[in-house]
Amino acid sequence: MPNRLDKDGPMARKESEMEKKSRLNYGNLPGAGPGRPKGVPNKATQNVREMIAVVAEQNASKFAEWLNTVAVGDGKQVKPDPGKAADLYLRAIEYHIPKLARTEVSGTNGEPIKQVITWAK
Repeated sequence: MPNRLDKDGPMARKESEMEKKSRLNYGNLPGAGPGRPKGVPNKATQNVREMIAVVAEQNASKFAEWLNTVAVGDGKQVKPDPGKAADLYLRAIEYHIPKLARTEVSGTNGEPIKQVITWAK
């Protein structure tokens, strides 16, 4: 006896024209493909990242000067704020040296790891 869901069985229904188009066109977009491969950034994102890299390269020599101005002030408009200068430096350095992920080591089922130390005789 054929399965109810079998394409050739008595309960099978014909695929509508809309369903055929949908299946063949990857959704409701005519002629659309399967999309961008996984891990490939879209062009806009790639262009923005390239522009940011160019701006960073062009201003790298001025960065130390800007940090110094924030730290000691300029005597006119910028008040000295060494804490803010340190914060800006630490936030900027993350792009050069990424933060390390925190890891937690535990025993079976989250229990503490038991260490046994013996002395050689």
